[in-house]
Amino acid sequence: MVPTDGSMVRPISRGLTLRAFIIWCILLPFIGISSGAKTRHFKWEVEYMYWSPDCIEHVVMGINGQFPGPTIRAKAGDTIVVELTNKLSTEGVVIHWHGIRQLGTPWADGTAFISQCAINSGETFHYRFKVDRAGTYFYHGHLGMQRSAGLYGSLIVDVAEGEKEPFHYDGEFNLLLSDWWHKSVHEQEVGLSSIPFRWIGEPQSLLINGRGQYNCSLAAQYSNTTSSQCKLRGNEQCAPQILHVRPNKTYRLRVASSTALASLNLAIGNHKMVVVEADGNYLQPFAVNDLDIYSGESYSVLITTDQDPSKNYWLSLGVRGRLPATPPALTILNYQPISASKFPTSPPPVTPRWNDYDHSKKFSKSIFALMGSPKPPKSYDRRITLLNTQNKIDGFTKWAINNVSLALPPTPYLGSIKYGLRNAFDQKSPPENFPNSYDVTKPPINPNSTTGSGVYMFGLNTTVDVILQNANALSDNVSEIHPWHLHGHDFWVLGYGEGKFSAKDEKKLNFKNPPLRNTAVIFPYGWTALRYVADNPGVWAFHCHIEPHLHMGMGVVFAEGVHHVKSIPNEALSCGLTAKFLNKKG
Repeated sequence: MVPTDGSMVRPISRGLTLRAFIIWCILLPFIGISSGAKTRHFKWEVEYMYWSPDCIEHVVMGINGQFPGPTIRAKAGDTIVVELTNKLSTEGVVIHWHGIRQLGTPWADGTAFISQCAINSGETFHYRFKVDRAGTYFYHGHLGMQRSAGLYGSLIVDVAEGEKEPFHYDGEFNLLLSDWWHKSVHEQEVGLSSIPFRWIGEPQSLLINGRGQYNCSLAAQYSNTTSSQCKLRGNEQCAPQILHVRPNKTYRLRVASSTALASLNLAIGNHKMVVVEADGNYLQPFAVNDLDIYSGESYSVLITTDQDPSKNYWLSLGVRGRLPATPPALTILNYQPISASKFPTSPPPVTPRWNDYDHSKKFSKSIFALMGSPKPPKSYDRRITLLNTQNKIDGFTKWAINNVSLALPPTPYLGSIKYGLRNAFDQKSPPENFPNSYDVTKPPINPNSTTGSGVYMFGLNTTVDVILQNANALSDNVSEIHPWHLHGHDFWVLGYGEGKFSAKDEKKLNFKNPPLRNTAVIFPYGWTALRYVADNPGVWAFHCHIEPHLHMGMGVVFAEGVHHVKSIPNEALSCGLTAKFLNKKG
């Protein structure tokens, strides 16, 4: 061992000289001992159980008897091993590790019928992957609409041993945001796939760390509504988690949105927030009064507790982008040592008007990469434009991309492409653009809309530009916000614009300091330009992160360098044509 008493270094064991010890120290970083990287094991059981997320008891999907699921905390460079047993009696399950790029482990991405087979009832599956980069992430179900049923939790990756964040803070809080329905997820799924179409409606509650209040308000005394004052002891499953702070300190709030539908806005009474991280990437810090966050996004913000220390303050979460029919979620920023039961003297912050898109765009356009962050390649090898439209196919209401509504095949793409099983999915390449004459401001008229399971194939290390193009829904004058999430990669957000993307918009793109993200929003009747490098062999989902929209076909599949993927565990491919192939091979 190295002496700590200030004496000269002596041999650390019999036969190990000072010279050998110095050489050992030099080699230490290269042999990985000093990195501090660990393998962290978790044993999980997924099951339905009774819970009261918003003070009303319902069936939720939980892990090891917890809702939300257990928080995973690791350090950059660690390996995560999750032994997942499906205790659901009638359905399969998978878990996607949202924001983790799965470098070298595409089979562990947790996307049913893309990267793996569904884990059947009673079966156990082993996820094993490295968390290579510090940041704020989360995990969630990725089969059917299991995220809506409550299958989600936080995944926090701290900097590696000996590393430091580019900002200082004295403490931190983790806020996992979600929305909650009293209608079961199975009933929601049936309604979306019925004639006539039955929409899921707006959520009954917003949840912060799985906790919200239905039919009562923590701040009823400030409200003109008929909401009653919540009467909570504090030990209920729906009781808010109080944020206990000390005056004149800086705190990091890690905020991630696993909502199924709602776009959200977060604000803290009398406190500014400094945004410093998004989707695991550091940002040029900037201050805001409130934070827009869409499904699939994560942020870190810093707050300074420099307000009157004799008061407490509201943290408020409200709906954006849709006409709100769901009351805000609330909790309290408690300035210790005063009591957390002392209510703030002012009403909660008011969420910006739901359709104040200028407010939302200003926030999105304020996000830039921290100086020194990787810059995008100067040019692209291939560009695809993805038009989002709502369509009718055989009387069913669907979402489509370039007139094709995604329908996943029963055999995972990763295995069928790796083993050359050409009958497993549509071999025709999906369309890479839409007709120039198409008017994005008018309701779609698409008599030739179809379902499909084709794949966009990219050469390894190809630089790809993706133009996300928003349009009108089936209703007149309705264009919705869509947050798009890419698996297996980050992309550079090069810019946003109005109307239809055209050559003149090229000049508006930012190549100097665009942020790296894994989720980006397209605003109503607008476009968003992305650039990424297809450098991670595998098959990757790219889709709207609104749960019912993906369920209705709003997604595409990217594949790159699949022949470079090394041995895929058989347990990931034990269904469909890959199961037959492996049985013959074995």
